[in-house]
Amino acid sequence: MSSGRGEEGSAPAATRAPAYVVAGDDASLVGEAARGLIKDLVGPEDPGLVVEEHGTEDDPDMGSILDACATPSFLASHRVVVVRDAGRLRADQVGALLSYLEDPQPTASLVLVAGGGAIPSRLVNAVRQRGQVVDASAPTGRGRSPWLASRVRDSSVRLDGPATALLGEHLGEDLGRLSGVLDALAAAYGEGASLGPEEVTPFLGEAGAVAPWELTDAIDRGDTEGAMEALHRMSGAGQRHPLVLMASLHRHYASMLRLDGASVTTEAEAAALLGTRTTFVAGKALREARRLGRDGVGRAITLLAAADQDLRGASACPADLVMEILVARLSRLGPRRPRGRGRR
Repeated sequence: MSSGRGEEGSAPAATRAPAYVVAGDDASLVGEAARGLIKDLVGPEDPGLVVEEHGTEDDPDMGSILDACATPSFLASHRVVVVRDAGRLRADQVGALLSYLEDPQPTASLVLVAGGGAIPSRLVNAVRQRGQVVDASAPTGRGRSPWLASRVRDSSVRLDGPATALLGEHLGEDLGRLSGVLDALAAAYGEGASLGPEEVTPFLGEAGAVAPWELTDAIDRGDTEGAMEALHRMSGAGQRHPLVLMASLHRHYASMLRLDGASVTTEAEAAALLGTRTTFVAGKALREARRLGRDGVGRAITLLAAADQDLRGASACPADLVMEILVARLSRLGPRRPRGRGRR
């Protein structure tokens, strides 16, 4: 069975599993995947007779959940028992589900939807043995653009290449907003409309968060404007605390500090020294350490230490301003490079 996202049709009884977990790092995408999965499981039958929802109450009634799973429906061919926010189930409730999953009923599909914390791995593993774990996360790296293009193609509007690129760039890490934007475009221009950047721009809203390397890449390029934009998106839409941003910047320059003066000449040697398997990241740190030189890396560490003290109360300067001053100074430590995005 698929994740059910944007797909029509129903799951034949023979392919309905007794248990599912829908998990991911974005609540909107998790909810969207869960809706698609439940729709597939219900098929042509009346959802009111098939679906039983749990988990929205403060303390889910495990007795009711297990009864629903174990009791065949009188008015439908099967049941779909949905437990929302499964990450907040207590240990005894998880134990009860594990016992049920040892011999689940073939007439019911238990759907555990992530939320409220991490679902215990032993419960996820038990579901995997009996059914399916649906990963609702959007891919990162090279898989992100094809995923975005596929979602746009499956929508009810037609976006050209520049409009799709604009949408992806603007949403950044907030891909959970994608469906909402596409639905808004369809409502405004009609289903099947062909749209370019000019038609899409008014519906984008606030720029989404970006990954930490967007900030460090802009700083390394000497692109102060780009670094400020990344900082604001991370602290605004991304809601990252200034100390979290500080920790990210500290890791970036601490890697350079460790490479400074070391007898390292290749990316592989740099990765070994830094204790990472990612030669790409180690190579970037090596190149930046060479570009800045010992004095530049030392100056960056000094700036980080001073800003950290300011954030912890040494200065009356607002935290946002402290971070802006820090990022501006870091971006001017080395020679500037041509602006361009540096996604991993």
